[in-house]
Formats: sequence, C-alpha cells, structure tokens
Amino acid sequence: MNIRLLAIGKTDNKSLQTLIDDYTKRLSFYIKFDLEVIPDIKNVKNLSEAQQKEKEGELILAKLSPTDQLILLDENGSTFSSVAFSDYLQKKMNAGIKTLVFVIGGPYGFSDEVYKKAQGKISLSAMTFSHQMVRLFVIEQLYRGFTILKNEPYHHQ
Repeated sequence: MNIRLLAIGKTDNKSLQTLIDDYTKRLSFYIKFDLEVIPDIKNVKNLSEAQQKEKEGELILAKLSPTDQLILLDENGSTFSSVAFSDYLQKKMNAGIKTLVFVIGGPYGFSDEVYKKAQGKISLSAMTFSHQMVRLFVIEQLYRGFTILKNEPYHHQ
C-alpha cells in the first residue's frame, strides 16, 4: 500500500518543516509515503468561503486516481487512540488498498464534492490546530502506527 498526504498551502515555518521532513524520512522505512502540497488559491479575498472550498475541492479531486481511497482529516471524523489507528492502517493494508490518501483541507474545510468522494473522515482531536501543525501530527501518527505494528519501542503503553 502507498500512503499520500495532500495538504492545501505550503508550510512557512522552518522548524515545523524540519520536523515534517524528519518524520517523513522515518516513515519511508515502513511504507511508500508522499506529502503533496497543493498551492494556496490566489486572490482568496475576492472569494466567498463557499467559492474557496469549491476551488480547493477541484484541486484536491484532480490529484486523485479512481482507485485511491480518500480519507479526510475533519473535525467531525472518527477519533482513534494510536493503537486503534495502527489497527486501522493494518485493516486498510489487509483490504488490498493500493493508495490511501489523507487530505488536510483549507481553512474552511471541504467542498460537498470532496465529502461525497471520501470513504472516511478522521479527527485528530476536538481541539483546533493550524493546518501546518496537522501535517506533522498526521505524519507522526502514521510513523507511530507502523512502529506499533512492528512491535518497536517508539510507542509506550
């Protein structure tokens, strides 16, 4: 299985980007992983929230292939402990999914079309985090999940 993480807008915090790069490298020892940044929409001041979500949604959907399984990082999604998330990843691998795509949307969430295409939603917390931080959290949890599956000492119970 391959895992892709799509995110709207670049990370401008160098410290966060260093951590993202570190966990991306660590994760690559377990699975083929790719972080793809979709550039921010230009002239958002001239767009309504709905128009911005629509434009971002078109860009997200254009990055998907028909066989991808789309999972949205969404505040109304399912929550998991780290161990339960590792089980979730194992089930996805066992199901023979070729590419699992996680998406971090823009500041207003996702368009209706993206919600319709999604096969699931995951919430990292009831709290709100910056979209840049969420990238790090998702990649770290993917790494943690694979270390749990391999019974490695990164995660402590």
